[in-house]
Amino acid sequence: MVGHTASDVPPTMAVKIFSAGVAACVADIITFPLDTAKVRLQVGLPFNFHFQIQGECLTSSAIRYKGVLGTIITLAKTEGPVKLYSGLPAGLQRQISFASLRIGLYDTVQEFFTTGKEASLGSKISAGLTTGGVAVFIGQPTEVVKVRLQAQSHLHGPKPRYTGTYNAYRMIATTEGLMGLWKGTTPNLTRNVIINCTELVTYDLLKKALVKNKLLADDVPCHFVSAVVAGFCTTVLSSPVDVVKTRFVNSSPGQYTSVPNCAMMMFIREGPSAFFKGFVPSFLRLGSWNIIMFVCFEQLKRELMKSRQTMDCAT
Repeated sequence: MVGHTASDVPPTMAVKIFSAGVAACVADIITFPLDTAKVRLQVGLPFNFHFQIQGECLTSSAIRYKGVLGTIITLAKTEGPVKLYSGLPAGLQRQISFASLRIGLYDTVQEFFTTGKEASLGSKISAGLTTGGVAVFIGQPTEVVKVRLQAQSHLHGPKPRYTGTYNAYRMIATTEGLMGLWKGTTPNLTRNVIINCTELVTYDLLKKALVKNKLLADDVPCHFVSAVVAGFCTTVLSSPVDVVKTRFVNSSPGQYTSVPNCAMMMFIREGPSAFFKGFVPSFLRLGSWNIIMFVCFEQLKRELMKSRQTMDCAT
Protein backbone atom coordinates (compact mmCIF):
# COMPACT_ATOMS: atom_id res chain seq x y z
CA MET A 1 0.00 0.00 0.00
CA VAL A 2 2.84 2.36 0.85
CA GLY A 3 6.61 2.42 0.39
CA HIS A 4 6.80 2.76 -3.42
CA THR A 5 10.30 3.36 -4.75
CA ALA A 6 11.14 6.78 -6.08
CA SER A 7 11.04 5.54 -9.68
CA ASP A 8 7.44 4.42 -9.33
CA VAL A 9 4.57 6.70 -10.18
CA PRO A 10 1.87 6.52 -7.47
CA PRO A 11 -1.10 4.56 -8.87
CA THR A 12 -4.39 6.35 -9.32
CA MET A 13 -7.50 5.37 -7.35
CA ALA A 14 -9.01 3.74 -10.45
CA VAL A 15 -5.87 1.63 -10.97
CA LYS A 16 -5.94 0.52 -7.32
CA ILE A 17 -9.63 -0.47 -7.47
CA PHE A 18 -9.19 -2.35 -10.75
CA SER A 19 -5.98 -4.06 -9.59
CA ALA A 20 -7.55 -5.09 -6.28
CA GLY A 21 -10.59 -6.59 -8.01
CA VAL A 22 -8.54 -8.57 -10.55
CA ALA A 23 -5.98 -9.75 -7.97
CA ALA A 24 -8.76 -10.85 -5.58
CA CYS A 25 -10.50 -12.82 -8.34
CA VAL A 26 -7.25 -14.60 -9.25
CA ALA A 27 -6.64 -15.44 -5.58
CA ASP A 28 -10.23 -16.68 -5.20
CA ILE A 29 -10.05 -19.02 -8.19
CA ILE A 30 -6.83 -20.62 -6.93
CA THR A 31 -7.84 -20.98 -3.26
CA PHE A 32 -11.59 -21.64 -3.59
CA PRO A 33 -11.40 -25.39 -2.72
CA LEU A 34 -9.83 -24.41 0.62
CA ASP A 35 -12.69 -22.00 1.27
CA THR A 36 -15.26 -24.71 0.47
CA ALA A 37 -13.48 -27.10 2.84
CA LYS A 38 -13.50 -24.41 5.54
CA VAL A 39 -17.25 -23.84 5.15
CA ARG A 40 -18.01 -27.58 5.28
CA LEU A 41 -15.92 -27.98 8.45
CA GLN A 42 -17.53 -24.93 10.05
CA VAL A 43 -21.12 -26.05 9.45
CA GLY A 44 -20.35 -29.62 10.49
CA LEU A 45 -21.53 -30.78 13.92
CA PRO A 46 -20.66 -33.65 16.27
CA PHE A 47 -22.40 -36.84 15.17
CA ASN A 48 -24.46 -37.35 18.32
CA PHE A 49 -26.67 -34.45 17.21
CA HIS A 50 -29.76 -34.77 15.05
CA PHE A 51 -31.38 -31.60 13.83
CA GLN A 52 -31.77 -29.45 10.77
CA ILE A 53 -28.90 -27.60 9.12
CA GLN A 54 -29.46 -25.76 5.83
CA GLY A 55 -32.84 -27.51 5.56
CA GLU A 56 -31.31 -31.00 5.58
CA CYS A 57 -31.58 -33.55 8.38
CA LEU A 58 -28.10 -34.53 9.51
CA THR A 59 -27.63 -37.85 11.25
CA SER A 60 -24.78 -40.10 12.28
CA SER A 61 -24.80 -41.53 8.76
CA ALA A 62 -23.82 -38.15 7.30
CA ILE A 63 -20.53 -37.83 5.48
CA ARG A 64 -17.68 -37.23 7.92
CA TYR A 65 -15.10 -34.56 7.20
CA LYS A 66 -11.67 -34.81 8.80
CA GLY A 67 -9.04 -32.15 8.26
CA VAL A 68 -8.46 -29.91 5.28
CA LEU A 69 -7.06 -32.45 2.85
CA GLY A 70 -9.52 -35.10 4.06
CA THR A 71 -12.47 -32.76 3.47
CA ILE A 72 -11.30 -31.88 -0.04
CA ILE A 73 -10.73 -35.56 -0.93
CA THR A 74 -14.07 -36.64 0.58
CA LEU A 75 -15.93 -33.91 -1.29
CA ALA A 76 -14.23 -34.79 -4.56
CA LYS A 77 -14.98 -38.51 -4.13
CA THR A 78 -18.57 -38.26 -2.90
CA GLU A 79 -19.88 -35.23 -4.79
CA GLY A 80 -17.38 -34.76 -7.59
CA PRO A 81 -14.38 -32.41 -8.04
CA VAL A 82 -16.65 -29.69 -9.47
CA LYS A 83 -18.33 -29.41 -6.04
CA LEU A 84 -15.12 -27.88 -4.68
CA TYR A 85 -15.93 -24.85 -6.85
CA SER A 86 -19.64 -24.68 -6.00
CA GLY A 87 -20.46 -21.02 -5.44
CA LEU A 88 -17.43 -19.73 -7.38
CA PRO A 89 -19.50 -17.34 -9.58
CA ALA A 90 -20.93 -15.74 -6.43
CA GLY A 91 -17.41 -15.71 -4.96
CA LEU A 92 -16.05 -13.81 -7.95
CA GLN A 93 -19.01 -11.43 -7.85
CA ARG A 94 -18.18 -10.87 -4.19
CA GLN A 95 -14.55 -10.04 -4.92
CA ILE A 96 -15.50 -7.61 -7.71
CA SER A 97 -17.99 -5.76 -5.50
CA PHE A 98 -16.22 -6.25 -2.16
CA ALA A 99 -12.44 -6.66 -2.36
CA SER A 100 -12.03 -4.02 -5.07
CA LEU A 101 -13.52 -1.44 -2.69
CA ARG A 102 -12.09 -2.49 0.68
CA ILE A 103 -8.55 -2.87 -0.70
CA GLY A 104 -8.60 -0.46 -3.62
CA LEU A 105 -9.96 2.47 -1.59
CA TYR A 106 -7.79 1.86 1.50
CA ASP A 107 -4.97 4.26 0.57
CA THR A 108 -7.37 7.00 -0.55
CA VAL A 109 -9.46 6.81 2.62
CA GLN A 110 -6.30 6.64 4.74
CA GLU A 111 -5.13 9.92 3.20
CA PHE A 112 -8.49 11.45 4.10
CA PHE A 113 -8.02 10.53 7.78
CA THR A 114 -4.36 11.60 7.86
CA THR A 115 -3.78 15.02 9.41
CA GLY A 116 0.02 15.08 9.75
CA LYS A 117 2.86 14.29 7.38
CA GLU A 118 2.71 10.54 7.94
CA ALA A 119 -0.32 8.31 8.43
CA SER A 120 -0.80 7.31 12.07
CA LEU A 121 -1.99 3.91 13.29
CA GLY A 122 -5.34 5.53 14.04
CA SER A 123 -5.78 6.75 10.47
CA LYS A 124 -4.89 3.29 9.12
CA ILE A 125 -7.43 1.60 11.41
CA SER A 126 -10.07 4.20 10.53
CA ALA A 127 -9.47 3.56 6.83
CA GLY A 128 -9.79 -0.20 7.37
CA LEU A 129 -13.03 0.23 9.32
CA THR A 130 -14.54 2.53 6.71
CA THR A 131 -13.67 0.58 3.55
CA GLY A 132 -14.51 -2.75 5.19
CA GLY A 133 -17.90 -1.54 6.43
CA VAL A 134 -18.96 -0.01 3.12
CA ALA A 135 -17.84 -3.08 1.15
CA VAL A 136 -19.82 -5.48 3.38
CA PHE A 137 -23.14 -3.72 2.80
CA ILE A 138 -22.57 -3.72 -0.96
CA GLY A 139 -21.29 -7.30 -1.23
CA GLN A 140 -23.40 -9.13 1.41
CA PRO A 141 -25.88 -10.78 -1.05
CA THR A 142 -22.97 -12.42 -2.89
CA GLU A 143 -21.61 -13.69 0.45
CA VAL A 144 -24.94 -15.25 1.42
CA VAL A 145 -25.28 -17.06 -1.92
CA LYS A 146 -21.65 -18.20 -1.91
CA VAL A 147 -21.88 -19.75 1.57
CA ARG A 148 -25.26 -21.42 0.86
CA LEU A 149 -23.92 -23.05 -2.32
CA GLN A 150 -20.67 -24.14 -0.69
CA ALA A 151 -22.44 -25.72 2.28
CA GLN A 152 -25.14 -27.36 0.18
CA SER A 153 -24.72 -31.12 -0.22
CA HIS A 154 -26.39 -33.24 -2.87
CA LEU A 155 -26.19 -36.28 -0.60
CA HIS A 156 -28.85 -35.37 2.01
CA GLY A 157 -32.52 -34.69 1.53
CA PRO A 158 -34.62 -35.15 -1.59
CA LYS A 159 -32.87 -32.45 -3.62
CA PRO A 160 -30.57 -29.45 -3.11
CA ARG A 161 -32.12 -26.13 -2.23
CA TYR A 162 -30.51 -24.27 -5.13
CA THR A 163 -29.66 -25.35 -8.67
CA GLY A 164 -27.21 -22.52 -9.34
CA THR A 165 -26.01 -19.04 -8.46
CA TYR A 166 -28.84 -16.99 -9.96
CA ASN A 167 -31.43 -19.53 -8.82
CA ALA A 168 -30.09 -19.04 -5.29
CA TYR A 169 -30.48 -15.24 -5.52
CA ARG A 170 -34.06 -15.65 -6.76
CA MET A 171 -35.06 -18.36 -4.25
CA ILE A 172 -33.66 -16.48 -1.26
CA ALA A 173 -35.40 -13.23 -2.28
CA THR A 174 -38.67 -15.12 -2.92
CA THR A 175 -38.79 -17.34 0.16
CA GLU A 176 -37.04 -15.12 2.72
CA GLY A 177 -37.72 -11.67 1.33
CA LEU A 178 -35.24 -9.23 -0.16
CA MET A 179 -33.61 -8.79 3.24
CA GLY A 180 -32.80 -12.50 3.21
CA LEU A 181 -29.94 -11.60 0.87
CA TRP A 182 -28.54 -9.43 3.66
CA LYS A 183 -28.92 -12.18 6.28
CA GLY A 184 -25.94 -12.29 8.63
CA THR A 185 -24.84 -8.74 7.85
CA THR A 186 -24.05 -8.07 11.53
CA PRO A 187 -21.61 -10.98 12.05
CA ASN A 188 -20.20 -10.49 8.56
CA LEU A 189 -19.70 -6.77 9.24
CA THR A 190 -17.92 -7.62 12.50
CA ARG A 191 -15.83 -10.29 10.80
CA ASN A 192 -14.83 -8.12 7.85
CA VAL A 193 -14.07 -5.06 9.97
CA ILE A 194 -11.68 -7.29 11.97
CA ILE A 195 -10.27 -8.83 8.79
CA ASN A 196 -9.91 -5.55 6.93
CA CYS A 197 -8.23 -3.72 9.79
CA THR A 198 -5.92 -6.59 10.77
CA GLU A 199 -5.08 -7.66 7.23
CA LEU A 200 -4.49 -4.27 5.62
CA VAL A 201 -2.97 -2.51 8.64
CA THR A 202 -0.62 -5.43 9.46
CA TYR A 203 0.45 -5.74 5.82
CA ASP A 204 0.91 -1.97 5.50
CA LEU A 205 2.91 -1.59 8.73
CA LEU A 206 5.11 -4.65 8.20
CA LYS A 207 5.84 -3.84 4.57
CA LYS A 208 6.76 -0.26 5.47
CA ALA A 209 9.00 -1.44 8.35
CA LEU A 210 10.82 -3.99 6.17
CA VAL A 211 11.47 -1.41 3.46
CA LYS A 212 12.37 1.42 5.86
CA ASN A 213 14.87 -0.73 7.79
CA LYS A 214 16.30 -2.06 4.51
CA LEU A 215 15.59 -5.65 5.49
CA LEU A 216 13.83 -6.27 2.19
CA ALA A 217 13.32 -4.23 -0.97
CA ASP A 218 9.78 -3.24 -1.92
CA ASP A 219 9.33 -6.27 -4.15
CA VAL A 220 7.86 -9.78 -4.21
CA PRO A 221 9.77 -11.25 -1.18
CA CYS A 222 8.68 -8.29 0.96
CA HIS A 223 5.08 -8.60 -0.21
CA PHE A 224 5.16 -12.37 0.42
CA VAL A 225 6.40 -12.10 4.04
CA SER A 226 4.02 -9.25 4.85
CA ALA A 227 1.07 -11.18 3.40
CA VAL A 228 1.81 -14.37 5.38
CA VAL A 229 2.07 -12.52 8.71
CA ALA A 230 -1.08 -10.50 7.95
CA GLY A 231 -2.95 -13.70 7.06
CA PHE A 232 -2.05 -15.45 10.32
CA CYS A 233 -2.93 -12.47 12.54
CA THR A 234 -6.22 -12.03 10.70
CA THR A 235 -7.22 -15.70 11.03
CA VAL A 236 -6.60 -15.77 14.78
CA LEU A 237 -8.74 -12.69 15.43
CA SER A 238 -11.54 -13.39 12.95
CA SER A 239 -12.09 -17.15 13.35
CA PRO A 240 -14.82 -17.08 16.07
CA VAL A 241 -16.87 -14.46 14.22
CA ASP A 242 -16.31 -16.26 10.92
CA VAL A 243 -17.71 -19.55 12.26
CA VAL A 244 -20.80 -17.87 13.74
CA LYS A 245 -21.32 -15.94 10.50
CA THR A 246 -21.11 -19.11 8.41
CA ARG A 247 -23.53 -21.03 10.66
CA PHE A 248 -26.06 -18.18 10.81
CA VAL A 249 -25.97 -17.36 7.10
CA ASN A 250 -26.35 -21.04 6.20
CA SER A 251 -29.16 -21.76 8.73
CA SER A 252 -32.75 -22.55 7.81
CA PRO A 253 -35.35 -19.85 8.61
CA GLY A 254 -36.17 -20.06 12.31
CA GLN A 255 -33.25 -22.30 13.27
CA TYR A 256 -31.63 -19.43 15.19
CA THR A 257 -33.54 -16.44 16.53
CA SER A 258 -30.53 -14.11 16.28
CA VAL A 259 -26.76 -13.99 15.89
CA PRO A 260 -26.16 -14.10 19.68
CA ASN A 261 -28.58 -17.06 19.89
CA CYS A 262 -26.55 -18.84 17.19
CA ALA A 263 -23.32 -18.24 19.12
CA MET A 264 -24.93 -19.38 22.38
CA MET A 265 -26.34 -22.58 20.85
CA MET A 266 -22.92 -23.38 19.40
CA PHE A 267 -21.29 -22.87 22.79
CA ILE A 268 -23.85 -25.02 24.63
CA ARG A 269 -23.90 -27.86 22.11
CA GLU A 270 -20.26 -27.97 21.07
CA GLY A 271 -18.18 -26.00 23.55
CA PRO A 272 -15.63 -23.20 23.02
CA SER A 273 -13.65 -25.18 20.43
CA ALA A 274 -16.60 -24.83 18.02
CA PHE A 275 -15.61 -21.18 17.46
CA PHE A 276 -12.31 -22.31 15.96
CA LYS A 277 -13.71 -25.03 13.71
CA GLY A 278 -11.98 -24.97 10.37
CA PHE A 279 -9.06 -22.87 11.72
CA VAL A 280 -6.42 -24.68 9.66
CA PRO A 281 -8.28 -24.35 6.35
CA SER A 282 -9.14 -20.79 7.31
CA PHE A 283 -5.44 -19.96 7.71
CA LEU A 284 -4.41 -21.95 4.63
CA ARG A 285 -7.13 -20.18 2.67
CA LEU A 286 -6.52 -16.68 4.05
CA GLY A 287 -2.73 -17.02 4.07
CA SER A 288 -2.51 -18.30 0.50
CA TRP A 289 -5.23 -15.86 -0.61
CA ASN A 290 -3.27 -12.96 0.92
CA ILE A 291 -0.03 -14.02 -0.75
CA ILE A 292 -1.58 -14.38 -4.21
CA MET A 293 -3.74 -11.27 -3.89
CA PHE A 294 -1.12 -8.87 -2.49
CA VAL A 295 1.67 -10.03 -4.84
CA CYS A 296 -0.66 -9.76 -7.86
CA PHE A 297 -2.07 -6.46 -6.58
CA GLU A 298 1.34 -4.82 -6.16
CA GLN A 299 2.69 -6.10 -9.49
CA LEU A 300 -0.47 -5.26 -11.42
CA LYS A 301 -0.49 -1.69 -10.07
CA ARG A 302 3.08 -1.17 -11.20
CA GLU A 303 2.58 -2.70 -14.65
CA LEU A 304 -0.56 -0.64 -15.27
CA MET A 305 1.23 2.57 -14.28
CA LYS A 306 4.23 1.66 -16.47
CA SER A 307 1.86 1.06 -19.39
CA ARG A 308 0.20 4.39 -18.71
CA GLN A 309 3.58 6.15 -18.64
CA THR A 310 4.57 4.52 -21.92
CA MET A 311 1.30 5.61 -23.54
CA ASP A 312 1.75 9.15 -22.20
CA CYS A 313 5.29 9.33 -23.60
CA ALA A 314 4.12 8.00 -26.96
CA THR A 315 1.53 10.77 -27.20
